[in-house]
Amino acid sequence: MKKGLLIVYSGLSGVGKGTILKKLMPMEDLNLAYSVSMTTRKPREGEIDGVSYFYVSKKEFLEAVKEGKLLEHARFVDNDYGTPKDYVEKMRNEGKNVILEIEIRGAKQVMEKCPDALSIYIVPPSMEELERRIRARGTEDEETILKRMSKAREELKEVDSYKHVVCNDDLDKAVEEVRNIILEEMNK
Repeated sequence: MKKGLLIVYSGLSGVGKGTILKKLMPMEDLNLAYSVSMTTRKPREGEIDGVSYFYVSKKEFLEAVKEGKLLEHARFVDNDYGTPKDYVEKMRNEGKNVILEIEIRGAKQVMEKCPDALSIYIVPPSMEELERRIRARGTEDEETILKRMSKAREELKEVDSYKHVVCNDDLDKAVEEVRNIILEEMNK
């Protein structure tokens, strides 16, 4: 059995990367497995522990870092996030194409450790549109929105680290573009 791809999938907060991913996951020809990240962030409405994230305490997170159990880890908007190494390798060894939806610092850690990883970054058509989307979610207060926008401007400087950049101006077009990138990599 061929080992699955490791797909590093990132994008600015609020750009629609989760929406794109929801459309990609059921596509059987992509053979995708979502890598569930560990976080100290509190669950949002509708999120499920072990499915959306592994929700842990700060202490548990720091123990996982200390023991080398994370493929990457980073702090983002006052919360910690990381990718459990064993989970990813188990899925890849089963032939699944494992997609890591992670922020840019964590993505760079993975890309350094795994130079064969397929990296895809989702960008908005404009910063104004990004802010409109974040506000439309209605999940953050004004201070958090301002932090996210500041962070977004910084992250945009790093997109050249990725092999592929996809603009989410039209959802269906963005989904198809990401799908084609994955299929092309699978056929190498």
